[in-house]
Parts: sequence; structure tokens; C-alpha cells
Amino acid sequence: MYLSAKTNHNEQQEAAAMVEMKRYCEEHPRSPSAVRRPKLLRRGRSWVALMGYTLQDGIAGIGKTVASALRSFDVQYLKSMKPPRG
Repeated sequence: MYLSAKTNHNEQQEAAAMVEMKRYCEEHPRSPSAVRRPKLLRRGRSWVALMGYTLQDGIAGIGKTVASALRSFDVQYLKSMKPPRG
């Protein structure tokens, strides 16, 4: 019973996160998040928007909400596209 309730709660969180991501992408249709559609992961109390296999090798945004993680992802994505200063 406990496992089923926990699984149901996780599924509800994931569904709500997808709704938030869809809303964010509709409000920011040309953003890197809308174009690239990073994976959304829950880590503790934070959300991670990740493009790639790992935080070290990919581009990631981390935030307390889905929208803040996606905004952070957008910033990191755009930073990664700029040539290094030198």
C-alpha cells in the first residue's frame, strides 16, 4: 500500500511538471527549453532540466520550481553557445 501511494504521488508530480514545462515553453516559444526540450528530473527539493547524460557532461539548469530550472537551463544553454573570451 505504501509503495503504491508513493508511486502515485511521484506520477502526479511528473504529470504536474510536464504541464508546467508545456506552459513555460508556450510562454517562451523561442527559448532553448522550448526548442531543445531538456529532460526534467526531481532531485531532492530541486528540479533539474538536463540536456545530456550527466550534469558534468551536459547542459543543466537547477531550480526550486520547474520554471526556474528551465530559466536556468536557458541561461546555461546560451552561455555554452558563446565563444570563450580570450
